[in-house]
Amino acid sequence: MRRATACQGFTLIELLVAISLMALMTVLSWRGLDGVSRAQTRLQQQSDDVLALQATLAQWGADLEAMAEQPDTPSLDWDGRALRIVRRSSVAPGEGLLVVAWARRSVAGQGQWLRWQSPPLLTRGELALAWQKAQTWAQTPSEDDLLREVRTVALDQWQIFYYRGNAWSNPLSSADSATATPVVAAVPDGVRLVLALSPGQAISGTLTRDWVRGTIGGGK
Repeated sequence: MRRATACQGFTLIELLVAISLMALMTVLSWRGLDGVSRAQTRLQQQSDDVLALQATLAQWGADLEAMAEQPDTPSLDWDGRALRIVRRSSVAPGEGLLVVAWARRSVAGQGQWLRWQSPPLLTRGELALAWQKAQTWAQTPSEDDLLREVRTVALDQWQIFYYRGNAWSNPLSSADSATATPVVAAVPDGVRLVLALSPGQAISGTLTRDWVRGTIGGGK
């Protein structure tokens, strides 16, 4: 008499339990990977914010370091809205001057710190025209002006102070303020930049940066 061989498999309940466990493990694994991906995205964004701020402040310092003082022509001016600087070109030294301007303006509902730069200027007439254009850009930019501006970092407010006579002062409270007939004043010994960076960035709050002319001895 032959013995019957019993072949046992998984029951339906066991299969359902196994499938449920596999589905749960898949969901947990996906959430873990998604969390890691989100963390990496946040870290990358914070890193990009820091690098953007560093590059912006480096450009700010470079503009001041390359300032070109011309006779009977203003080289630096703060009117409460824009800071204008006449500087030497770093791309083609000796081939004219540049006018650069820094200003804050609301772009898409958020305050942005912006930088504008003129083309190389070869005559005093071109320099005077670009100087006036830089002031106009800060308030009502034209289409051409928008093409020449660069967005840097999100900014709520900013302020400028000059260092003269061993003290920091607001340029708008002195004779350096903008008037209908600008007075060519001596370049200050130092410029203090105070930024109120917008929340949500890697670095936010108040940031102060001092620049001192290379011919001045001592600390900032």
